Amino acid sequence: MEKRFIQLSRILSALSAPFYAPTWAFLWLLFFSYLRLLPMGYKLLVLAIVVTFTVIIPMVSINVFRRLNRWSHWQLSHRQHRHMPYLLSLLSYASCLLLLLQMNTATFFRCVITSAIAAQVLAMLINLRWKISTHMVGMGGLVGLLIAFSHIFYYNPLWPTCGLLILSGLLGTSRMILRQHSLAQVLAGFFLGLVCAIIFTLFIWI
Repeated sequence: MEKRFIQLSRILSALSAPFYAPTWAFLWLLFFSYLRLLPMGYKLLVLAIVVTFTVIIPMVSINVFRRLNRWSHWQLSHRQHRHMPYLLSLLSYASCLLLLLQMNTATFFRCVITSAIAAQVLAMLINLRWKISTHMVGMGGLVGLLIAFSHIFYYNPLWPTCGLLILSGLLGTSRMILRQHSLAQVLAGFFLGLVCAIIFTLFIWI
């Protein structure tokens, strides 16, 4: 039974990696908000840019960095080894934001990437002294974006928010089962992502 919990925790952690948070946010904006009226070709182009710069490039560059240093995935998760992955991810996210600005895309798109960058910067600074859960930063960011966009689009986010909160609880529990984080680190990561998403999204929109 214990092995099953560990396996399920690993699967959930892999599927909910922080790199995927912007992609989920963009999928919602492009296909479940009024932005679904945009031409399909344009939506696929924006989504391809986001996936490339927030998932593929960060994951590949961090994996190359890990292999060059001959570290295991476990060693890379150590607090003192997380600085370079943060920087590599930030550079890729910043490039994504610049490209979206040059394309003059919708403000909503820039809100997602800007809030993600802000959360990563704060997480990197916190990590200098204390390890924080980036998985939960991503989940908190999704909840925060959902709440912020509900004020912008004037809809009731009750059920989607409940679903994300349940998923966040499962993910946080998984991170503790895998002994990657403590309860405090899980909660800190969630609320950091939540606050950054709400504040930066509403600030940029206003």
